[in-house]
Amino acid sequence: MNSGTLSFCVFSGMFARWILPVSVRNIGVLVALTLLISFSVCSELKVRVRLADGQITEETLEADSERDSITVEFKQGDGTLITFVADFKQNVKIFRALVLGELERGQSQYQSLCFVTRLNHNEIIPSESMARLRQKNPRAVRSAEERRGAEQLTLNMAVNLSRAWQLSAHIHNVCGEARESIYAHEADVKHWLEQGVEGSVFEILPPTAEASGLAACQAVRDLWQPCVCSYSLRLEWYPCLLKYCRSREPAGKSSPYKCGIKSCSKGYHFQYYVPHRQLCLWDEET
Repeated sequence: MNSGTLSFCVFSGMFARWILPVSVRNIGVLVALTLLISFSVCSELKVRVRLADGQITEETLEADSERDSITVEFKQGDGTLITFVADFKQNVKIFRALVLGELERGQSQYQSLCFVTRLNHNEIIPSESMARLRQKNPRAVRSAEERRGAEQLTLNMAVNLSRAWQLSAHIHNVCGEARESIYAHEADVKHWLEQGVEGSVFEILPPTAEASGLAACQAVRDLWQPCVCSYSLRLEWYPCLLKYCRSREPAGKSSPYKCGIKSCSKGYHFQYYVPHRQLCLWDEET
């Protein structure tokens, strides 16, 4: 089932037309109905999505118009919980992966990873548009209309959690459990510094290039040796663009209006330094 069955909420316009004459008679009623309108806009959408391995997962999409942010969360087939946050106020993307640990190999119950990058224009639909999405058939299993290639990112900077509020107010809540595993890209850090973010927010990690002598974790046997870890994830379904239709008017004129979304799938491949191979057990040699 494609994303054409998702449409925009129309509650706000319907109530607005209804309360206009009432507001003249009773200001109290206007206030009450205004509150009703604000809470009638969609803020959460649950979508059934088919993953690359054929399994079906439930994806939760939340829009916060006040904070101007979108959150996408779903569980992968291996049990990993993926959380993606788009912070439009700060133009920041946050990826969090809660990876189930291998208890028999000395790991904790789960390991938290966070990757922070710049949010580019038109990567995902605005939060106010996401808040108004509805789906006609909640049981439909959806696949993205456009499957985008994987973005390769080498993350050689660490983010200081205690000062990360300068970068995005969402990092502390989303990445609180990651602490020492919050990574950023050097080019993004340079941009943020130019925007006024303090240098104390970031820490330079050892270089991951071959010239540094660090081996890829998949080639390292000693669990306490530093290495270059790789982690990949894919946002299997998210609204990436708005669709516009044209209305027909009696005078023959037409005007565009939002009538749906285009869905995309996009992968991300992260490479970053870890002080111990033990922190990257999933990156096995094949």
